[in-house]
Amino acid sequence: MKIIETDNISKRYIMGTEIVDALKSVSISIDKGEYVAFMGPSGSGKSTLMNIIGCLDSPTGGSYTLNGKDVSDMSENELAEIRNKEIGFVFQTFNLLPRQSSLENVALPLIYAGFNKSARTERAQSVLESVGLGDRSHHKPNELSGGQRQRVAVARALVNNPSILLADEPTGNLDTKTSYEIMELFEEIHTQGNTIIMVTHEEDIAQYAHRIIRLRDGLVESDTRNENPTNPREMAAKLAAEKE
Repeated sequence: MKIIETDNISKRYIMGTEIVDALKSVSISIDKGEYVAFMGPSGSGKSTLMNIIGCLDSPTGGSYTLNGKDVSDMSENELAEIRNKEIGFVFQTFNLLPRQSSLENVALPLIYAGFNKSARTERAQSVLESVGLGDRSHHKPNELSGGQRQRVAVARALVNNPSILLADEPTGNLDTKTSYEIMELFEEIHTQGNTIIMVTHEEDIAQYAHRIIRLRDGLVESDTRNENPTNPREMAAKLAAEKE
């Protein structure tokens, strides 16, 4: 089942007298349950494509269908509703509220979805446990390590059972060991049937995905299956062995 279909989408920005074609004609389709990386150098269009797929922006031309709905021409309010229901976001900078506990941060999307407090607490605690942080639910972000903060961010992204987990440079602020741990968590999430789209400029991180779409100058340069994705557990074990 196709979860994402873009048909010749383009995105043009007018900046003063300059016209920037960030995307020129991009057609891709992604099936439910796929694990895909968008790669490309700065200015390739990968962030613009991510913003359109994440319903944070709309294309200038072409069409985008998400889970059977054409979202190309939706209003801001309609896009916000789709984002909350269909997409879980994970950002490089975690984007956690500093004065809120892990549990409160994870429960936040459920407020917008209309859950009552007891249902929010129960669901948020359950998702925190699923990412290995059940015992950190009352800790605030400054009481957590970088890896734990990213796990809280992943839990928040998953709390609404979204159709897609969209991760923008998810290991950008993490050390090597913690990056392996987050990639291991992504692999677990993927094996449970979730669709993951990861944006990265790091080749070694892209190799964890099962399909790699490379962009250059606003166009798809290549779209290939990764027949031998990196195993994060093996990489973590290798790193541990090197330190002994």
